Amino acid sequence: MLYRKIQILFFFFIITSLSFSQNYNDALRVSMPGLGSNARALGMGNSYISLSDDGSASFFNPAGLGLVKKIEFLGGIDITSYNNSTKFFNQTTNSNSSQTKLNNISLTLPLPTIRGSLVFGLANNTTKDFVGSLEFNGFNNGSNSKIQSLLDTDIPYDLYLTDDNGNTIINGRLNQSGNMLNSGSLNQWTFTGAIEAYKNLFIGANLSIVSGNFTSDFDYYEDDTQNIYQGETAPGYPSTTDFRTFYLKNLLKWDIEGWNAKVGFLYQLEKFARIGLSIQFPKVYKINEDFTVEGRSEFANASVQLDAEKYSDKVKYDITSPYEIAGGASINLRGLILSGQATYIDYKEMEFLNGEGISATYFSDQNKRIKNLMRQVVNYNVGAEYTFPEIGFRVRGGFMLYPSAFEDDPSDFDKKFLTAGIGFLSDGVLGIDIAYAYGWWKDFGDNYDSNVSRTFQDITYHKVMLTTSYRF
Repeated sequence: MLYRKIQILFFFFIITSLSFSQNYNDALRVSMPGLGSNARALGMGNSYISLSDDGSASFFNPAGLGLVKKIEFLGGIDITSYNNSTKFFNQTTNSNSSQTKLNNISLTLPLPTIRGSLVFGLANNTTKDFVGSLEFNGFNNGSNSKIQSLLDTDIPYDLYLTDDNGNTIINGRLNQSGNMLNSGSLNQWTFTGAIEAYKNLFIGANLSIVSGNFTSDFDYYEDDTQNIYQGETAPGYPSTTDFRTFYLKNLLKWDIEGWNAKVGFLYQLEKFARIGLSIQFPKVYKINEDFTVEGRSEFANASVQLDAEKYSDKVKYDITSPYEIAGGASINLRGLILSGQATYIDYKEMEFLNGEGISATYFSDQNKRIKNLMRQVVNYNVGAEYTFPEIGFRVRGGFMLYPSAFEDDPSDFDKKFLTAGIGFLSDGVLGIDIAYAYGWWKDFGDNYDSNVSRTFQDITYHKVMLTTSYRF
C-alpha cells in the first residue's frame, strides 16, 4: 500500500540537520504479508495452510513438510507489475513499475523412519516485494504549497524562498507534480523440520534469517506556470526575481536484516480432508536507513541548490511485526480440492525499537500513533483445484482478501486478489506450475497538511509466477 493519511512519501520532521522519516507506514511496509513464492499455492489464492505438501511449507505451514515422501528440489521465478491511476485536481496520470526475480529455491530431505515421518528442508524464498509507483500533475488553485508547509525548517530559507525572518511571498496557486518509484524485496533463508508425531498428526517448526532492501525515490515540483510571483522572493537578492520552480527529492534506502520463527500443525483425515494451523511469531527487522533530501529553486536568472549533506542522515532501528495466527481446512472430492483459511493479525502490535541516532521520545510517539490508527484484521483465502487424473493436468482458482490495517478505512482500501493457475505433474516426479494474480484497491496520499494537495489512487497489481519441482 502506498502512503496513507500523511505525505505521499514521508512524514518527516527536520530538527536542525537531522531528517526523521520513520513512521507507522514504514512499520506497515514490512509487516503486511506478501504473496509467497509458490505457483500452485498462488493459483489457489494462497489457501495453502492445510495443503503445504511441498518445499513451500517453509512459508505457509512447516508441519506440511512432513507429508513429503521423496527428496524434492523446487525453484521458481515471478514477474510483478504495479499500475497506479492517480487523480490529482481533476487530472489523471498513469504510472507503472515492474520487477522480475528468482523467488524460490528449496531442497527437502525426508529421512528413513520406522514409522511416521521425519523431514528437513532448506529454502530461500522471496516473501514480499516492494514494487510501487506514483505520478501526478495538476494545478492547485488554493492558497497553500509545500513551500509554506516547510517554513518551520531551513529548506525554504536555504533556497532563497523567504526573507531573513522566514516569511515568503509564495502563497499557493502553483502547478504541483511528482513521481515516485519503489523497488526492493524481502528474502529469507529458512531451515524447517517436521515430524509425524502421531498417526496423521504432523508438527513442524522453522527458523528464518531475513535479508532485503528497499528504495523509494520521490521527486516533487511546484511551478509558477501563471507567472504570479514576479518580485524578489528573498528581498535584497535581485537574482531571486521571477520565481519559476521549487524542486524537492526524498531518497530513502534500506538495508534489511532480521529473523523470525514459525510453528505449524497439520492433521490429515484419511485421504479426503486436512486441517492446518500455524503461528508466525513476531518478525524482527533491523533497518539500516540512508535518507537524503535534495532540493533546488529556479528563478529567471538563477538557480539555487540545497546542500544535500546537511539534509542527509544515516540511522539504525528495529521494527517488530505482529503475530500471525492462521487456520484452515481442505477437502478432496474425487480430484476436486476445496480449501479455505483465515489469518488473524493485530497491527496495533507493530513497534519501533532500539533506535540509533533517533530519540526515544520520537519512537515512543510513533508507537502511540500505531496504537491509535491501526486495527485488528482477519485475512481470508479460498481456493480450488481440479486434477484430470488421466493426464496429470490441474486447473486452479482462488481469491484473497487483505483488509486495510487502518482503523477507519472503508472497504475500497482493502486489497483484493483473484488468482488462477494451471499445473502438470508427470508420474509424481516432475511438476510445472504457472499462476496469475490480479489485485486491486484504492489509496490516497497527501503531499503536505491534510486534504489540500491530495492524490486519489486506483491501484492494480499483476503477478505471474512459475514454479518447477523434481522429486526423486
